[in-house]
Amino acid sequence: MIFWENSAEKGFLSDDLMRQGIYAALDKFSARKKILIVPPDITRLHSGAGALTRYAYEHDPAAVRAILPALGTHAPMTGQEISLMFGDLPKTLFHAHAWRSDCVTLGEIPADFVEHVSGGSVAYSIPVAVNRRIVSPDYDCIFSIGQVVPHEVAGFAGQSKNLFVGLGGAENINKSHFLGATYGMERIMGRVATPVRAVFDYVTDNFLRDIPVIYALTVMDRDSGEVMRPRGLFIGNDRACFDLAAALSCRVNISLLEKPLRRTVVYLDPVEYRSFWLGNKSIYRTRMAMADNGRLIVLAPGVDKFGEDGEIDRLIRAFGYHGTPATLAKINKSKSLRNNLGAAAHLIHGSSEGRFGITYCPGGIAREEVEKAGFDYAPVDTMLKRYNPEKLSAGYNVLPDGEELFFISNPAIGLWAWKGCF
Repeated sequence: MIFWENSAEKGFLSDDLMRQGIYAALDKFSARKKILIVPPDITRLHSGAGALTRYAYEHDPAAVRAILPALGTHAPMTGQEISLMFGDLPKTLFHAHAWRSDCVTLGEIPADFVEHVSGGSVAYSIPVAVNRRIVSPDYDCIFSIGQVVPHEVAGFAGQSKNLFVGLGGAENINKSHFLGATYGMERIMGRVATPVRAVFDYVTDNFLRDIPVIYALTVMDRDSGEVMRPRGLFIGNDRACFDLAAALSCRVNISLLEKPLRRTVVYLDPVEYRSFWLGNKSIYRTRMAMADNGRLIVLAPGVDKFGEDGEIDRLIRAFGYHGTPATLAKINKSKSLRNNLGAAAHLIHGSSEGRFGITYCPGGIAREEVEKAGFDYAPVDTMLKRYNPEKLSAGYNVLPDGEELFFISNPAIGLWAWKGCF
C-alpha cells in the first residue's frame, strides 16, 4: 500500500514537502509508539535520509525509541559522522549493527529457488538472519528510510535491501552478493527485475510479513550546482513504492552515453570514501561506460584501507582484484574466501576483467599494495593537481593541453553506460 508519494519530473521537492510526506505517513500509524528508524549510514550521505530521519523524530520524539543505521558490512558511524548526517539528534538513540554477531535467523531461502532465479549461476540455500531489533517486541514500527539508485548487486538499492543486507547477517550478505557477482553486473545494474531482488522479495513475502515495516524511499538528483536534491519521495509498506521509485530513478539516475568513454576521472570525497570496499563504486558504476582499452582514474584522497571489516580487508590484500576466473579458482583453494563469499563477490566487482585499465590514487595506501591488488598506481597529490575536482565540470572536459576526459564527482549518485549496454 502506498501511504504518500510525490515526484517531480522537472525540478525538485522542497524540504516542506518532504516533511509533509513523513508526517502524513506516520500519522497513519499514530497508535504505534515504539518506533525503530533504519536509515542508511554515512556512505549514503547525499540520500536525503538524514533530513527524513530528523523529520520522523520531530513528528513524535517520544515514539522514536532507537535509530539503527543500515551498516551492512561497513564500519560503525562515528559521532562526527552522525552529527554530519543527522544533525543534533540525541546520540543515545543510535546503535551499531554487528553483522557477524547480533542477528537472529528467521528461516532459509531454498536452494532450488535460488538456482531458478539465478538461471543456474548458483545453487545454494540462503539463511535469512537480521538484526535482533527488527523482531524485538521493544518496537511496534520499523521505519526504513533509503535511497533508490542503480546498484551493482541488486540492480537498484532500496526497500527490503535495507533490512536483508543493511541489517543482515553474514550468510545472507555473503551469498546475495556472490549471487549477483556470478550472475553478472552488466545484467543487473539499472534493472528492476534481478535475481537478487527476487531473493529480497522472497524474504519479504515469507519472513517479514508480520513485521510492521514502513519504507520511505527517496530518488535524488543533481541540481545545476551539483548539489543532490530530492526528485521523489515514496512511502508505503510493500513493493509498490519501490517500483514507483525505481521507475523514476531509471529516468533521472542513469546516464546513457552516445559512445564508450576512453578516459574517465572519478573523484571520491574523503568524507564518504575511506576504503576500496566503498570506493570501488568508481568501477562498478562506470564499467558499462568504459571503452575497451580505456583508462579509469580514481582520485581517492581519503582511502587508507581495503575493507571496512578487518577480515575482509585481509582477504582483499591477500587475493586482490584479478578478474572472475582467477577469483573463482582462489575460492576453490581457500577456505577463508569460501567462508566470505561477499568478499569474493567484491573482488569480482572490482576488476575490469582486463577490458580497461584502472589507475587508483589513494591517499593512505602505498604503491606496492595497490599494484599487488591488481591496479595501476599514481600519487594522489600529483593527480589532484592535474585533475582538480573543483575545476572540472560533470561530464566531458578538455584540459589546456588537449587531453579529453569524462568527469564524475561522486559515483554513488547514479550509473553511467553507453547506449549499446541497454
